[in-house]
Amino acid sequence: MAACGGKEDDTLTMATNAEFPPYEYYENDEIVGIDVEIATAIAEELGMKLEVEDMAFDSVIPAVSSGKADIGVAGMTVDPDRLESVNFSDTYADASQVIIVKEDSAIAGPADLEGKSIGVQLGTTGDTYSSENVKDAKVEQYSKGFEAVQALTQGKIDAVVIDSHTAKEFVKEAEGLKILDEAFTEEEYAIGIAKDNDELLEKVNKALKSLKESGKLDEIVAEYIKADAE
Repeated sequence: MAACGGKEDDTLTMATNAEFPPYEYYENDEIVGIDVEIATAIAEELGMKLEVEDMAFDSVIPAVSSGKADIGVAGMTVDPDRLESVNFSDTYADASQVIIVKEDSAIAGPADLEGKSIGVQLGTTGDTYSSENVKDAKVEQYSKGFEAVQALTQGKIDAVVIDSHTAKEFVKEAEGLKILDEAFTEEEYAIGIAKDNDELLEKVNKALKSLKESGKLDEIVAEYIKADAE
């Protein structure tokens, strides 16, 4: 692994959960997506080579804080709980959590989730917000987002709360589902970096600034989120 400034500082190790299209997912045997391309561009700015490690979403922050990975890039929202374990870079994407339901569902917005069974991906903000903010909700946690969508299709749960762009990918692939118009939350994604690695944090922020100013960041996002971008 490459700790920036160490002997092997030619490799930047990225911890992610490759179950989150269009941010990170498998195409054949390769992990691709918005986050992978952004991290690759950052690594290039730093004169490094990116290495991607796939793991469970709730293992990403522990991997970064323990030094097993240099950066955590997994469609992660900056929130107070995560800030206790890692620092975050400047944000690189705006996102929202949305609600997926069956097309004939009576659920029309966030208020209708009260007392319902909600499928979420374990450790995501959808998981946290549903557990903390929906009264009497029965929150069902899944290790992968598509497993929650599958359970919804099979009628095992009433709704799924997940990132808007990921929701579009899943709904495109599944029949009889729809995304509600009203967003569940609005949030921003950033890159997790170990608290004792201020040098890398500074370098990543500098690289992100350069990618934003050159238009490269927008190019990467537009490549994956085309006409249906919000």
